[in-house]
Amino acid sequence: MTSIIRTKRVEGVERAVVTPQASSANRIKAVLAVSLLPLAITGCEAPLNLEGVEKELAKSVRRTDQFQAIAANDTSVVAVGSDGIILTSPRNDLNWSRQQIENKPAFVDLKVCPDQSFAALSMDGSVWFSADNGSSWQAKATGTQESVLALTCAPDSSVWVTASFSTVIHSKDKGESWNEHTMEEDAQLTGIQFVDQDTVVVVGEFGMVAKSTDGGTSWSAPEFMPNDFYPQGVHFRNAEQGWAAGLSGQILHTSDGGVTWQRQETPTESPLYNFHATGERLFVMGDHGNVLELNGKGWKRVDSPKIPVYLRDAEALSDKQLLVAGGWGSLFTVDVQ
Repeated sequence: MTSIIRTKRVEGVERAVVTPQASSANRIKAVLAVSLLPLAITGCEAPLNLEGVEKELAKSVRRTDQFQAIAANDTSVVAVGSDGIILTSPRNDLNWSRQQIENKPAFVDLKVCPDQSFAALSMDGSVWFSADNGSSWQAKATGTQESVLALTCAPDSSVWVTASFSTVIHSKDKGESWNEHTMEEDAQLTGIQFVDQDTVVVVGEFGMVAKSTDGGTSWSAPEFMPNDFYPQGVHFRNAEQGWAAGLSGQILHTSDGGVTWQRQETPTESPLYNFHATGERLFVMGDHGNVLELNGKGWKRVDSPKIPVYLRDAEALSDKQLLVAGGWGSLFTVDVQ
C-alpha cells in the first residue's frame, strides 16, 4: 500500500519571506519559520502502522477476493475469481495456496473434467487448462468474437464454452483447436450441461432452451421459458427433469425436457446463481448469503453464515459438508446434515 503525506500551503508565507521594509533580524526569523514549517507539519503526522495491511497481504484468502467458481477432483480443490486469483488446496485438508495470474484475467467459470484436469474460463475469451491439480495453467484463446459466459466438460473431457449470439464453442484437444457454432439467435447462452454423452442442454437469455441428442453436433430448434425468464444457472438430473435459477429468487422446474416449466417456491427474493448436485441432493447459491436445498417441490434455506454477499458456487467435500465460494473473500464450509 502506498502512503501519501499531504502538506498544507499556509497562505501568506511567501509574502513574509523578504520585504524591502523588513529588518535583517526579521528576515532571518521569516526564513527560519519557512524552513522549519515542513518539519513542524511532518512532526504532527502519526507514524503509519502497516501491520494490518501486511497481515492481510499474507493471507491466502483475502476479504477483497471476488470468487466466481469452485471445483474439485479426487485430490484437490480449486477456486477462481476476478483479478486472476487462483486458490488451490488438498481436498481432505483445506490449506489454501494462492497465486495470481499475470495480466489478472477475470475468471468467470471453472470445471473439473473426467480426466481429473481443470478448465477455467476468463472474460477475454481464453480457457485455462491445468493438468497438475491447479499448480500451473496454460491459456488457450478460443478466438471467438463473442462474449463468453460459461463452460463445461463433456464425458470425453472435451471442453465446451457458451457465448453471446447463441454461440457454442468446443475443443477436443485441450484448446489447440476450436470449433464454433451459432444457433442464429440474438441471445446470450448462460449455461450448458452434458446430461450424458449424447444429451446436451444449453439455456440463455429470453428463457432460451436448446438441446442436442448427438453430443453437440446438431441442435434442436429452441424452446423458451415463460415470461422471458433469464436463467443464471441450470441443472438437469436427467434428460427430462431440470431446474433453472434466476432473479428475484425464482426457480423454474421442467419434467418434460424443457418444453414446459413451472415455478417452485423459494424462501428468498434475492437472485439465485448456480446449482450444485451431490447424490440425490440439489443445492443452489445466491445473493445475500443464500444457500438453498431442494425439499420436495419447494426449497428450504440451509443454515449458513448470515452475510450480505453473493455466493456463486459450491463443491461437496463430503455428503455432509459443502464448500461455498462467493464475494468479498467468502470461502467457507457449510454443514448439510
